[in-house]
Order: sequence, then C-alpha cells, then structure tokens
Amino acid sequence: MLKRLIPAIACAALLAACASPGDTGSAAKPATVAAAMAGADAAVAAGQPDKAYALLKSASLAFPTDKTPWVRMAQMRFDANDYGEAIVHAQEALERDPDDLLANSIAAVSGLRVTSKALGDLTRKNKLNGDVKSEAQDLAKLLRASLGEEVLVPGSGRAKPTPKPPRPAPAPNPPKTAASSSSDPFGTLK
Repeated sequence: MLKRLIPAIACAALLAACASPGDTGSAAKPATVAAAMAGADAAVAAGQPDKAYALLKSASLAFPTDKTPWVRMAQMRFDANDYGEAIVHAQEALERDPDDLLANSIAAVSGLRVTSKALGDLTRKNKLNGDVKSEAQDLAKLLRASLGEEVLVPGSGRAKPTPKPPRPAPAPNPPKTAASSSSDPFGTLK
C-alpha cells in the first residue's frame, strides 16, 4: 500500500511546488474583472501603464471568456500608437463578442492607420506604382465611399473640399387632368 502512495505524494508535492506563489514576474490573479479594471485604472492614474497592462493581461488569463480586459488592452495600445498590438487585442475581444463596437472600431482604425503609414512610406520612396498603386487607389475610393468622406486621413496636407449643398426636393407633380392627357398621349403612363 505504501508503494502506491509514494508516487501520489511525489506528484502532489511536484504540483504544489509549481503552484507556489514564488513567481514575482506576473500580476496577482484578480478576484473579479471589475477589480482588475479598477486596479488598471488606478495604475494608469498613478502613471504606471506597464502595471495597468500587466493587471489587464492577468485578468484576461483569469477570465478567458470575458472581453473587457482585451478591449481595454486594445485601447491602451491604440492610445500608445502601437496599432499592431491594438489590432491583435481587438481581435481577441471580437472572438468573445463579435458585435463589440469599440473593438471593431479599434481594429478598423488601427488597420487604416497602419495602411496609410505604409502607403505613405511607399509613396515617399517612389515605390508605389503599377498594380500596387491602382489597387491602393481602388481601395481608397472604396473606403471614401464606405465612410462618406472625401478625405480619408485628416490633415494629410490636402485641403478638405467644401461639402456640396443639398439638392432641393423636386416639386410635386400637378394632378393630371383630361386636358393634359389629350395633349400628351403618354401622360396617363407617367
């Protein structure tokens, strides 16, 4: 019987050693998501964004189905102009809630900023030509149409055109009379 207990005791001791609180490199596991968010807010207010990020990362591991830490990390990275990481974190949030408007917005705007920077760099280096240039122009047209904007990147050196005045509503058609239909043989078809 003792032979059977020795491996079980050794396994339990090994697991206990792995779970010991000696790991100082990571943030403590938060009790709730709300507690983690409050701690992250306090760290940001204290000027410790790295600590806030570590708290959020810990919350994302402790509560893997909750989108809140991922959205907050995406916002932090977006605010720090780290658009690649912002996109990654926003995508994690969207895996948990595909309808999250903030995560979708962060992913879209971050992607546009990365793209506009890359296209600007290519243009400055005169390497944007041929198929790449025409594809970029087509994408820009599509984005302008989707957003309803003439200029995609405000302040990019181009003046924003003045908006066109709205068209006046068409005048209502007068009621058709027998006299008008006799002068116009197709009047009844209108």
